[in-house]
Amino acid sequence: MMGKKVLVTGATGSIGEEIVKEYAKNGFFVYIHYNTNIEKASKILEEINHQGELISFNMQDKNSIRTALENLDVDVLINNAGIIKDNLFFFMDDDEWEKVINTNLTGLFYVTKVISRNMMMNKRGSIVNIASISGITGNSGQANYSASKGGVIAFTKTLSIELGRYNIRVNALAPGIIESEMIENIPNVKEMKKAIPLKRFGKPQEVASCAYFIGVNATYVSGEVLNISGAMVR
Repeated sequence: MMGKKVLVTGATGSIGEEIVKEYAKNGFFVYIHYNTNIEKASKILEEINHQGELISFNMQDKNSIRTALENLDVDVLINNAGIIKDNLFFFMDDDEWEKVINTNLTGLFYVTKVISRNMMMNKRGSIVNIASISGITGNSGQANYSASKGGVIAFTKTLSIELGRYNIRVNALAPGIIESEMIENIPNVKEMKKAIPLKRFGKPQEVASCAYFIGVNATYVSGEVLNISGAMVR
């Protein structure tokens, strides 16, 4: 597996960090994307014995994305960067809507547009988009987030059709409630365990192992959404 390269966006988050480690463990050279948290990104790079490189761009700035990625050639792209700004729809302001859509969906579009160009020329590649069960079922207080992740799922299915002829697979992961910084501020989060048949939250490492499986090993799987929710969503 030596010589293979992967770009992980949003690599300083809990899930992103574990995806970086999973790919590095399997011999990949990892491009570790961060926006502002260079300290965390540098720490992750140290932890994988500098088997990678830091890369910085703002997911809400298409020119920043294009400048950073225009010459990047990777075997796997993990579109993991995402944010939440939860609020009930009636109280949700323009900024909360726009920042989430621009980061989670529009930014993902620009990253994929640049990276897929070299994949198409190479006639190979794999793209894994991190969606969410919120994009499948909806979730109160997450009109912006659910819309963005539902868009990611539809984007995934369409891209798998368009890029299949270039031997590029495109899949999505739909994590449920994962132990991460994202769930720390969710009210009644412990009550949510009762709705999960496995009676626990997922771990970032469990998402990362799925990201490696579907990104590398599942060589005849494309256009799929892998639900990682402990049967919370069926």
